Amino acid sequence: MVQFYSIIMSDRVALNNRYQLEERLGSGGMAVVYRAQDLMLERDVAIKILRESYLEDPAFQERFRQEAKAAANLSHPNIVTVHDFGLDRGRLFIVMEFVPGAHLKSILQRQGNLPIAEAISILIQACAGIGYAHRAGLVHCDIKPHNILITPDKRVKVTDFGIARLLASIQPGEHSEVVWGSPQYFSPEQASGGAPSLASDVYSLGVILYELLTGRLPFYSEDATELARLHRETPPPPPSKFNSAIPPALEQILLKVLAKDPALRFRNADQLGRVLVSYQTANQFAETNLPADGPPSQIAPAPNPRSRPIQIARVSQPAPAVTRQEQPSRPVHTAPPKQDSNPLEIDWVTVGLGLLTLLAVGGLVPLYLWIYFLYFQ
Repeated sequence: MVQFYSIIMSDRVALNNRYQLEERLGSGGMAVVYRAQDLMLERDVAIKILRESYLEDPAFQERFRQEAKAAANLSHPNIVTVHDFGLDRGRLFIVMEFVPGAHLKSILQRQGNLPIAEAISILIQACAGIGYAHRAGLVHCDIKPHNILITPDKRVKVTDFGIARLLASIQPGEHSEVVWGSPQYFSPEQASGGAPSLASDVYSLGVILYELLTGRLPFYSEDATELARLHRETPPPPPSKFNSAIPPALEQILLKVLAKDPALRFRNADQLGRVLVSYQTANQFAETNLPADGPPSQIAPAPNPRSRPIQIARVSQPAPAVTRQEQPSRPVHTAPPKQDSNPLEIDWVTVGLGLLTLLAVGGLVPLYLWIYFLYFQ
């Protein structure tokens, strides 16, 4: 791949006479990514080129094409857009939207754990992109911080649908000896070679949130087999053990997402996103619903964040005896209830209406009798 890149750069030959490689951005297990110039539209793009070692493998070539087709059908602000797919000099490549910024893993390596509000905001956007793919019937299968790009204006872009699966093609009982995905982030069912599901992506999002909040992974081992066993069998340590600022309500959400049984997690990324939005909204309201003035003693001390969800309580104050201090106090006289001067007073209007009704009904009796004798006798 390095030799291929050197030849292209030295000869200044554009891929398909259109895409001029500029610099290497990164690499993965299957491909290497470059920044390139689209000579036709005069814009920067990202080019993913399949590694040379996979060129003779039809299965990998088909998987590469599948990624291009799967991602090309997704149009969402939180998903990297695929522009083109091609073959040049025997190399398959995908042309994608160029996203300035950095991937989430590099940010974590630089900063460690992120503030809670920032971590939730990132994950809500990631859920929006993955949720859109879920609604399109696609399981990403390889969600990890390396595949989540962050732009300078904090926009999240999900990329790399290289091992994505169409939901309709997944059989519930299928089993594979080859496990695809990243061992640090794949779900227990993926770790056991089982069929992935939408809940598998939810689990991977949960591992990312855990890392964002604590600066560490819930499971770690140098041995991939042992790491897979931890995902399958070992409960994750509570994240508040490593970051005591994590509220219990958020910890409960995170531990639900990391459940071993897919049925105990949120069903898809959209559902997880809605839960996080509700949590975010509730906490923003609690933070902004503070009194504009008044002595600090009017606000009760904050409870222990590890004992129960944080609530802002106000100690009720007795109402002042005098509402306007410029007026002297004086006894308050209340008027006695008005007494009815004539409790036996008769309502003649009601009596008159009653008599008229009685006369009207009684006057009809002779008419009824006359009709009876006329027709029935």
